[in-house]
Amino acid sequence: MTHGNELEEITRQLRNHHQEHLLAFWPQLDPRQRQELLGQIRELDLAKVDEWVERLVQSAPELPVARRDFEPATSYGPEPRSPAERRKYKEAIDLGEKLISRGKVAAMVVAGGQGTRLGFDGPKGNFPISPIKQKTLFRIFAETIQAVTQRYGATCPWYVMTSPMNHAQTVAIFKDNNYYGLDAKDVFLFQQGTLPNFDFDGRVLLEDKARIARSPDGHGGCIRALARSGALADMKRRAVEYLSYWQVDNPLVRLFDPLFIGLHALDGAEMSSRAVIKNSPKEKVGNFCLVDGKITVIEYSDLPDELAEKRRPDGSLAFELGSIAIHIISTCFVEKLSVEAYSLPLHKAVKKIPHIDPQGHRIEPKQPNGVKLESFIFDALPMARKSIILDIVRSEQFAPVKNATGEDSVEVTLRMMVERAAAWLESAGVKVPRNPDGSADCTIEIAPSFALDQADVPAKRDRIPPIQPGDKLYLA
Repeated sequence: MTHGNELEEITRQLRNHHQEHLLAFWPQLDPRQRQELLGQIRELDLAKVDEWVERLVQSAPELPVARRDFEPATSYGPEPRSPAERRKYKEAIDLGEKLISRGKVAAMVVAGGQGTRLGFDGPKGNFPISPIKQKTLFRIFAETIQAVTQRYGATCPWYVMTSPMNHAQTVAIFKDNNYYGLDAKDVFLFQQGTLPNFDFDGRVLLEDKARIARSPDGHGGCIRALARSGALADMKRRAVEYLSYWQVDNPLVRLFDPLFIGLHALDGAEMSSRAVIKNSPKEKVGNFCLVDGKITVIEYSDLPDELAEKRRPDGSLAFELGSIAIHIISTCFVEKLSVEAYSLPLHKAVKKIPHIDPQGHRIEPKQPNGVKLESFIFDALPMARKSIILDIVRSEQFAPVKNATGEDSVEVTLRMMVERAAAWLESAGVKVPRNPDGSADCTIEIAPSFALDQADVPAKRDRIPPIQPGDKLYLA
C-alpha cells in the first residue's frame, strides 16, 4: 500500500489538473487494485492531458495546414511514361530485387483491430477471406512471405503490431498455427501504445473503478512501439534497412515490390507511399498533397470541395492521388523519429466509449459520448527528408475488407480477388468463362506459392486445366 503522503501528493496533482475523480472509488478498492490504479495515474502526463483537453477534446479539430496551401502531389505511374523513366524503372527493379535478396527488407503489418465491423469475433487478421480455401488474412501474408523467401533466397522477417485488445489472442493464433510455416524467430509480435479516453468536458473516463479507459494510439503509434518493444533493435541486428508497411485488411497488397523498394532507395527517400487514382472527388481516402514542397496527406473531409472537384484540362482530377496506407519506411528514419523524440500530431475521434458513471454504474452508450485520440502514420511523411509516391492499379493491389456489406465489404473483396486471378490467367492465354456483364463465371484462387504476380503465371501455363463455367479452381 502506498504511503499516505504519496497518495496525498497524487491527489493534489489530480486536483490541479481537474482529474481528481479518478480516485473517486479509492475507499472501495483492495490493495492490489489501488496499486494498479496508482500505476496508471503515474503514467499519465497530466500537463499533456491538459493540452489535449484544450486543443482537441474541447475544440474543433484544426486543419493540418491552411487550405490555400494545398497543391496536388505528383507520382511515378504504374508504367514508365518516358524512355528515361523506363530505364530508371529497370534500374529500380534490379536494385529492389538485390535489396530483398540481401535481407535488407522486412515486412510490417498493422494488425491491432478486431473484426467487429465484419461481424467477426477476434483479431481482424484471423478473418477468413480467400475465395476457395478460406485462408485468413494472416495466412495469406505468411504464405506470401514464404514465397518471397523462396524466390529470393533470403530471410524476410515479419513484424506484426497488435493492440492491447487483441495481443494475447494474436499470439495464441500464431502459435496454434505454428506461425503459418514461418520460423518463429523471424516473426516479431509487439503491441502499440494506448491513450486515455475523455468525456466531452475533458475528464478522463474510467473503464471500471480501478482502471482508466484507454484506447490504442493509432497506426502512428508504431514509431514509438517499434523502439519500445525491441523490434527496431531486432531490425538493426539483422541489418534491415527498409520496412514494407501495410494494414491488415488488404489481402491484395504486394508485400515486396522490387519497383517500389528500388525507386524509394534510388531517390534517397526516407518514407514513401503507394497511391490509387481516386474513383470520385470525395472518395473516402486521404489525398496526397504538396504543402511547402512536402508530401502531406489531407483527409477527404478536410479537402475543400472546390479543390476536390478541381480538374485538369484533360478532365482528370487535379487531386487524384488517394492514400491507401501502403508505405516503404527506411529503418534509419524510424530510428531518427524515435531518438529525436519527434511527436506525430494527435487526431480527435468522437466515439461511443463504455465507462462507469460517478455512481460506479456501467454505461454502454448508444450515442457518441466522448473522445478518443490517435496518431496516423502518414503524418510522418512531411518529416521525411525525401518522399516519393508510386500510383498503382487498384484492381491489382488494393481491396480492403472493412465492412460486412456495402463499400469495402467482404463481397467486394472476394470479387476483386477472383477478378485479379482471372486477369492473371487470361494474360497467360488461359480462357476464363465470363458472364454477360463481364464478370468471371467461375471462382479462382491463386496461392502465393503458385504466383506472386502476373509475370509468374506464363511459366506455369501447363499446370492450369481448362476452366468451365461455374468451376472452382485453386492453384498452388
